[in-house]
Amino acid sequence: MSTLQRAMGFDYGTRQIGVAVGQSLTCRAEPIAVLRARDGVPDWSQIERLISEWKPDTLVVGLPLNMDGTPSEMSARAQKFARRLHGRFNLPVDCIDERLTTFEAKQSLRDSGRTPASYRDNPVDSLAAALLLETWLGNLPKEMS
Repeated sequence: MSTLQRAMGFDYGTRQIGVAVGQSLTCRAEPIAVLRARDGVPDWSQIERLISEWKPDTLVVGLPLNMDGTPSEMSARAQKFARRLHGRFNLPVDCIDERLTTFEAKQSLRDSGRTPASYRDNPVDSLAAALLLETWLGNLPKEMS
């Protein structure tokens, strides 16, 4: 018997944090918000509102690894953010390799005819969050989806 799992993904950054939601039935995710951060610290009440609204079962944080797979300085900050999410909201938190998701998100925006100047209207961070979340959803064991 399969269980539907809802997840919320975060593309962590020091100035902005992209947020997306998705579910295991379709393994699809959609961008929902870009949150401002000060040196990597978000307005936690905004995250609380999103979690209350979307009611995810799991939170997923993108882990910015170096191209050779080793941890980067930002990896440690993203892991700290993941631990804080777990501590504040008592939900399971998974980290996933997010290499090239921002590149892929920018390429997707270019392919749809948007220019870098228009990214302010369609921020790349929330699209990157959706891409990393779809990767995570696609890797769930089949009995979970």
